[in-house]
Amino acid sequence: MEIKLDELKITNNEAERRFEVSVNGLPSKLDYILDKDTFVITHVGVHPDLRGMGLAGKLTEVSLEFAKARSLRVIPMCSYAAAYIRRNPKYADLIKAHPEA
Repeated sequence: MEIKLDELKITNNEAERRFEVSVNGLPSKLDYILDKDTFVITHVGVHPDLRGMGLAGKLTEVSLEFAKARSLRVIPMCSYAAAYIRRNPKYADLIKAHPEA
């Protein structure tokens, strides 16, 4: 199975505090905590049948773009999210503490 990552409809389910997507009825998600100006990524979970196809990366990218657009500080508690940020230095500034206003 091939997944067209750019065509996925990833939604932000704010009530459940997660970004989610379903491929062929199989769910995947990224859980987060949003507190004022801080966005904490707690878990990225991809359905076992969909692993290795780029879904975790796409979920993480979408969530980081969400945080970036809102000038949120990101705390990657999830090891996958932390590794993704290390591999994509354009998001490195999001994990730095913001200077006090």
